[in-house]
Amino acid sequence: MPHGQSETEAPTIAHLGVGAFHRAHQAWYTDRAAEVGEPWRIVAFTGRSATQARLLEARGGRYTLVTRGTEGDGFSEVRSIRAVHDGAERALWEQALAAPETHIVTLTVTEAGYLPGGTASTRLAGGLAARRASGAGALTVISCDNLGSNGDVARDAVFDAAMRIDHTLADWIDEHVVFLSSMVDRITPRTTDADIDEVERATGIRDEGTVVTEPFSEWVIEDGFAGPRPAWERVGVRFTRDLAPYEQRKLRLLNGAHSLLAYHGLLRGIDDVASAFGDPALRDLVEEYWTVAAESCVLPRGEVEDAIAATRVRFANPRIRHLLAQIATDGAHKLPVRIVPVIDHALRSGADAAAPASVIAAWAIAGGHSPAEIDTLLDGAGGTAAAMRAAIGRELRRLEEDPVAAATRVEPVRS
Repeated sequence: MPHGQSETEAPTIAHLGVGAFHRAHQAWYTDRAAEVGEPWRIVAFTGRSATQARLLEARGGRYTLVTRGTEGDGFSEVRSIRAVHDGAERALWEQALAAPETHIVTLTVTEAGYLPGGTASTRLAGGLAARRASGAGALTVISCDNLGSNGDVARDAVFDAAMRIDHTLADWIDEHVVFLSSMVDRITPRTTDADIDEVERATGIRDEGTVVTEPFSEWVIEDGFAGPRPAWERVGVRFTRDLAPYEQRKLRLLNGAHSLLAYHGLLRGIDDVASAFGDPALRDLVEEYWTVAAESCVLPRGEVEDAIAATRVRFANPRIRHLLAQIATDGAHKLPVRIVPVIDHALRSGADAAAPASVIAAWAIAGGHSPAEIDTLLDGAGGTAAAMRAAIGRELRRLEEDPVAAATRVEPVRS
């Protein structure tokens, strides 16, 4: 802390949802920013379970981050979380948001936390009511969940919750609270006992709060803060007035290729990303997909090519075991934003739509989905819907005749 400044006077981020991803991403960035700018502290609250609070309390909020690259592991201690609480401790949550030194709230509460009447939005509205009562002033809320326009989604959910408390609270929020969207990216596999054992051998510390992650990370935040912020821009965070092109790039290049590997890989009896990407036929298909998807992105070509190059390295990392079954879940909600726009752009531009169309075909076979369910994915596709159905139909027939997939195919898994 700077001379004369106590721990509790330090500028503060209140965070809701202190899981592994937050600790590998936002807390890590904040820890790094403290080395090049004014130190900020995070007061963290669990989203649903108190388990993480108990684990982190044992070491005063500190934990070991294992960065798992192809050449080996790196170990670092992250110290930005200075207090951690069970999210059910309502009084402490409201106290944190009411404090004048709290300038930012970050959220990693998953999609369900933003549903109308959801626990996260209700907690946030209650915390903002406490801030209004304290007179602490303006606040910035940043959503860090994997949702498009997540700041807008958070704002709508909190306004809905605030209106149920007091319509004047919603008016106060509209005037004093800024909701910013952000695009986040870093793969964080589940920590195992073997990971904790490895940390103990390497550091001499038995750290039950250990987090494992990949070397790659990205955070792009919509600009327009209501007050101060950490020196995140000095440690790789990008600020922009228009987040949509970055969300589009991630959805189509990273997430779309993940879906391709997931459904095609499962059809071939493969269970993780690195193994699927190591299959020559699937790697060629991903490259074909990227050629088509890149043309649908609006960012400069060089930036798109850099993103693809980085993704190749990530997919090939055998030491980050990203399970295809996990990626394959909830395809009915993922594919309309990841894959359908790529097919649509290809058809409108006269390009070959086979690679992206094959993702939906593989989803249908891997999950046993009906033609009617495929049609539901294409709702809103407009003038290209018929051409999309034809392209997907061709890929369905090709996959049904694929001898490799047929030899290794497992029973359909609903996804």
